[in-house]
Parts: sequence; C-alpha cells; structure tokens
Amino acid sequence: MQNSFSITVQNVDETAKLAEKLAALVKNDGAFICLYGDIGAGKTAFTRFLAKSLSVKEKVTSPSFVIINEYLSGELPVYHFDLYRLEKEGVKTVIDELDEYSKKGILTLVEWAEFSDVKLPYDRIEIRIDYIDETSRTFNFTAIGDDYIPVIENLKNTIIKG
Repeated sequence: MQNSFSITVQNVDETAKLAEKLAALVKNDGAFICLYGDIGAGKTAFTRFLAKSLSVKEKVTSPSFVIINEYLSGELPVYHFDLYRLEKEGVKTVIDELDEYSKKGILTLVEWAEFSDVKLPYDRIEIRIDYIDETSRTFNFTAIGDDYIPVIENLKNTIIKG
C-alpha cells in the first residue's frame, strides 16, 4: 500500500469533487488532517467543501482570528483549527488540546500545521495544496502512520476509477 499520491485539479468543481470523495472515506471514523499551503492556496476552501460533503449546515470560515471553529450539524463533528497567528507558547497550548481532537469519530482539520514546532498527533493525513494558477491546484496527500494508509489508497483508487 502506498502512503502518498498527488492529483492536480483544474477548477473549483474538481476541488469540490475531490473533497466529496475524501469525505465519503472519513465520514464513519473521522480523521485528523493537517493542511499545508501558501496563503490563497485553498486550504479553507477545501475544508468548506469537505464539511459540505459531510452535511455541515453552518457557514465554514477561516478560523485565523479565533483559532478554532466548531461545526456540529453534520454527519460527524468537524473541528477546524488555524495555527497561523499563534506564537510558540500559544501553539504549545493548542497542541495539548489537539490531542483531544485526534480521537476516532470526529474530523479535525489543522491549517498552517507547519507553524507548530512541537509534535502533532502521529497518525494523520497531511494535505499540501500547491497553487498553480487562478483555478488549478495540486493536492499532495500523505498518510503519516499506518491508520490512514487505507484512506489514502482508497482515495487514489476512487479517483483513478473516476
């Protein structure tokens, strides 16, 4: 089994379909997902599509200024963190909290995880979003730890089958 793969999407509709496919794979057990990418790469947009695919009714917005947004109206609880504005001491406090959000049955998304200089929960999915042009992005999916290798493999197979 592979623990990583990449896919390039050409527009927002393809991004939404990619998020929908990932949502179908994590809706039963949840997942801990770290999102990486430059400003404007589409981390929050991808989170929005993922949440919508899980029937979240609340408006999904960037948690840049509040650190965490909670969405509890969907098929499973969704917790959306943003580490961008935290100083090192603040990140350490949130990392302690993140351990509680890495449990089965919830979906936790962490934007700007690269701002953490402390250990994140070991088993996770890392998604790097690279900006290509106004509408195109490359998504690089990696399973860290054994728990999410089947999710990555099934996502890849789902995309290949169309």
